[in-house]
Amino acid sequence: MTPEEWIRPAGLEAARAAQREIAARAEVQDRLPPAPALVAGVDCAGAARGGPDRVRAMAVLLGIAAPSQPRATSLAEGVPRFPYIPGFLGFREIPFVLEAVAKLPERPELILVDGHGTSHPRGCGIATHLGVVLDLPTVGVAKSILVGRVAGELGMEAGSTAPLVWKGRRIGTALRSRRGVQPLFISTGHRVSLETAVARVTEWLAGYRLPEPTRLADKLAGQARRAIERQASLLPE
Repeated sequence: MTPEEWIRPAGLEAARAAQREIAARAEVQDRLPPAPALVAGVDCAGAARGGPDRVRAMAVLLGIAAPSQPRATSLAEGVPRFPYIPGFLGFREIPFVLEAVAKLPERPELILVDGHGTSHPRGCGIATHLGVVLDLPTVGVAKSILVGRVAGELGMEAGSTAPLVWKGRRIGTALRSRRGVQPLFISTGHRVSLETAVARVTEWLAGYRLPEPTRLADKLAGQARRAIERQASLLPE
């Protein structure tokens, strides 16, 4: 298959084949700088309430020297060509995520993605999808489980971890990022080991549930959607 078919497959069977190819190319060993200086966060917001089906992808670029001050932000939006099908969400979002990342003025050394990486039925969540297409290190930072279960007991203290397992193998790590909050589910995207993925996410926590790159991307993507909602509410009926 061509890279274009990885991004815009002709149908469900082509999408399934693309996911298998991408997963086979994903690297789960570290191939990134020991301390990435430029880290991007990516998140997508769906349609505004009552509005047409749209995807809004937000990319935020942060530097380690000023971790809470974005160096740049970029937004890409449009009507998705792929329908909503569980396990294939990446195909709705990936064209817009790629556009948003391409608009950043500097190429990130690591991307934290709001979503799954290898913790996916075919090992190809959006973090893996994005990482392989761009050949950049990526980490999946998901808010809920797609497949698998948490093995053992996950402590309530910040920094507590437990394996996320599926079909007898470890596919990610449940991370309690803040005391008492629901855990995050960290997985390898591409060119990052699971151990390093958890370490990089932990380094970017700043007292919130989400690490700063995806927290800011989530916040700005939501603001963009709400702005559209406000504009729509002012239009005459």
